[in-house]
Amino acid sequence: MKTALITGSARGIGRACALRLARDGWRLALHYHRSAGPAAALCAELRERGCDAEVFQADVASPSEVYALRDAVSRFGQPSLLVCNAGIAEQQLFTDITEEQWQRMLAVNLSGVFYCCQAFLPAMIARKHGCIVNVSSIWGLQGASCEVHYSAAKAGVIGLTRALAQEVGP
Repeated sequence: MKTALITGSARGIGRACALRLARDGWRLALHYHRSAGPAAALCAELRERGCDAEVFQADVASPSEVYALRDAVSRFGQPSLLVCNAGIAEQQLFTDITEEQWQRMLAVNLSGVFYCCQAFLPAMIARKHGCIVNVSSIWGLQGASCEVHYSAAKAGVIGLTRALAQEVGP
């Protein structure tokens, strides 16, 4: 059975991905950071529909938590699909962005993608099979007023994804 890990799957785009993949017969590793209730509800809903699903908690901004997530998910099923969707957003005037806000935005939205790809890609390479989908934003292409730190992080995801595809796509 095909296994997918979707980060940030408790709501929004991640939830929609989970519902679609479940309909297509995937086993789902549902990741959340703080949304335990919505993640558990989604898992229960999917199980009622006959989907094999489990819930996993981690902060994708923490390398050690991502590697622990990899180990836990791998015991459930080795993912052949990784959807890096976890992210945060915040509107703030550029002149009001604190160093802490800047660092957290990059840590979750860009470094989180890096850590997840780095943790799960080696097994895909070893199997010569796998797919990674990194979710970014239109703001990563054109920027958004009052979202400089978000736009910068999402632009980084686009660059990371393009470069990684060139490196490991073949």
